[in-house]
Amino acid sequence: MVDGEDRSTVRPLRPAAPPGDPVRAESTSVPRPRRPWLRSARPVPAEPPPAQVTAPATTGPEAEPGPKADATSKAEPAPPTEPGPEGAATSKAEPAQPRRLAASATRATRAWSRRPSGRVTLPGLFLLLLVAATAAAGALLVPKAAPAPEPVAVDATATTSVNGVPEGGTLPGVTGTVVPPGLPGTPLPAGTPTPGGTQPTGPVVGPAPTGRPADALAAWAQQMSARTAIPPVAMQAYGYAELVLAETHRSCQLSWTTLAAIGYVESRHGSANGATLSSTGRAEPEILGDPLDGQGGRSRILDTDRGQLDRDTVYDRALGPMQFIPSTWQEIGADADNDGRRDPHDIDDAALAAGNYLCKGGRNMTIPGDWWGAVLSYNDVRRYAQDVFDRANEYGRLSRT
Repeated sequence: MVDGEDRSTVRPLRPAAPPGDPVRAESTSVPRPRRPWLRSARPVPAEPPPAQVTAPATTGPEAEPGPKADATSKAEPAPPTEPGPEGAATSKAEPAQPRRLAASATRATRAWSRRPSGRVTLPGLFLLLLVAATAAAGALLVPKAAPAPEPVAVDATATTSVNGVPEGGTLPGVTGTVVPPGLPGTPLPAGTPTPGGTQPTGPVVGPAPTGRPADALAAWAQQMSARTAIPPVAMQAYGYAELVLAETHRSCQLSWTTLAAIGYVESRHGSANGATLSSTGRAEPEILGDPLDGQGGRSRILDTDRGQLDRDTVYDRALGPMQFIPSTWQEIGADADNDGRRDPHDIDDAALAAGNYLCKGGRNMTIPGDWWGAVLSYNDVRRYAQDVFDRANEYGRLSRT
């Protein structure tokens, strides 16, 4: 009061509610946010049952009663419990941990690579990985890129050898004795001389006193000729070469059937170009192949003997019943009939020289790999080697019939 006037204003008082009044407490309580996860973490104390208390009379005007709780309303169903903040943080930290480890490892590796030891070691590791990757790729790609080895040819008949080597024939010099496939011949029969050597000993005038050594196999050759249709003179040369090789190349174990097969494929046993074999084993007229000029699928080989053997001063030509080229004959030629000459047109010399060539390098002709390698070294054509195999196998079968 300043100016003497009483301006007191009577304000209505709110009815007092005794402590514990559920209606008043509910209307005046401050709502809290819903945090369901706190319900399980913080226990809620149980409220005491509400007591019915009569509100005291007031002197002032009655205040309007506050909103009452609807006794019939039902409490809202609590939302489903969700994992608390602690659980959520843990689930997020688990996938993040490997990333942190990888990042720290990368930083450590980068720091180490800048050190002297890292600068030396890292290039070596990269080089080692590159070599390993190259080796692995080569192991996978090279076998696929390389042509698959063809199976060893076998005949459809039951008489075919199954071990990749043609069947052997009857033993030269011993009538009626059967040679198992690839086995060597027995020692030379009594009275069968061996040649003085596979290397020339100089020119000799006239035939050697002992005559043609292969003549000692005449009886055996006649029997085999009747069975195989091989000329007897050629049959003697093939059989004698096997016997000589059994003494000079014991580990080779070459059968006469292989030599006969090569003789057939190369010149039909010395009868190509109208030639015939004389009683001494020489093909007349001499058998000369086409010039090796690279035409028509032939190899191109320039002259190596100045025309002395093949009478061609431009290109080489194959010579004689076993078709040696001059340079090979000069290296491997033999004198099997003791006439003092190495004559590629003599089937005795040519058959023994062919055996020496096939047995070269310590080959064992009873091993399929050695047999095929030897024949392909004679003529590096697969079809040629197949023909030799088939013919040798046929001769082995016919020799026992």
